[in-house]
Amino acid sequence: MTVADPTSWDAFVEASDPGSYLQLPAWASVKAVNGWTAHRISAEAGGPGGTIGAQILVRRPRPMPWGFAYAPRGPVASGWTPDAIGAFTAAIRERLPAAAGRISHVRIDPEIEADGLLDPDGALRRALQDSGWRPAAPIQPNATRVIDLHGDEDALYGDLRKKWRQYVNKARTSGITVVDADGDRLGEFYRIYRETADRAGFLIRAESAYRDVWEAFAPSGRARLLFAQTPDGEPQATLLLVRSGPRVVEPYGGMTAAGGDSRANYLLKWEAIRSSREAGATSYDLWGLATGGIAHFKTGFGGREVQYIGAWDLVLSPLGRQAYESAQRVRVGWSRRRGGVGVGGSAAAYGAAD
Repeated sequence: MTVADPTSWDAFVEASDPGSYLQLPAWASVKAVNGWTAHRISAEAGGPGGTIGAQILVRRPRPMPWGFAYAPRGPVASGWTPDAIGAFTAAIRERLPAAAGRISHVRIDPEIEADGLLDPDGALRRALQDSGWRPAAPIQPNATRVIDLHGDEDALYGDLRKKWRQYVNKARTSGITVVDADGDRLGEFYRIYRETADRAGFLIRAESAYRDVWEAFAPSGRARLLFAQTPDGEPQATLLLVRSGPRVVEPYGGMTAAGGDSRANYLLKWEAIRSSREAGATSYDLWGLATGGIAHFKTGFGGREVQYIGAWDLVLSPLGRQAYESAQRVRVGWSRRRGGVGVGGSAAAYGAAD
């Protein structure tokens, strides 16, 4: 079926395990300003197969006659079986071109752990291949660190490395506090994020893009903006968190040079984890391990590293896919040169569908 009702789709995504905020209708509204249209397609397998579906975003780059379709962190499902994957694939082949016009290929990157419970010995990947999907270049980070919030606060704090706990305490004793903020402080968030991007050498979008994220998710209580600041209110570190069901994700954040000296970012991260658990979340996703320094910093907060099964393409037009890939290489190279990012640089700090 093709699902149009956003409320029903929200419920389906948030009940899925896993279910990503990038599959919620709010994310479709964020991407709409950049020319993406959303199509929500799901299919049910017979028997105990369950339902599998995806919010598929389609963009038609000029002057190509094909659209590119992408389901960020999708599909999501109530059951991952070969029959369900087959039914979902058939639904895409039949319904997506009818709804969206000519499509070169569809890319998915579900948050399924490679060789994990849903992919034992690669079984899910084999089911995708059997249905016509092929491995593709990643768009979202292919590895992350996830903290299980089911334990008590003392256990979570004990999972921090000893040095990390010392840094948390250092920030506290120097008067750093962590506060929730409203959207009127997004300008401060962006200033810190911009400084972080310039220092670390990754590309970010204009301030309006992050304002769009806030305005899409905050009204439903799915977004939080946090600052670690000095006693006189000067922000030294910031995080923009997004929630989907019981999962909290931190796709965007940064710190000032002074925040690095005061260790404000350590206190901020800990308070984000602690308060997310207090608010009823059961997992905290540190969202990607973009560089060695970022990965090292995140590892100190506990949790475990998760490697995903990666991105997969369903090719609907071989010629269209070849044309798209050629155009994409040119576009990425131009963006990197314009942003001053070298060939080895990271295109996005935390990979959040930028």
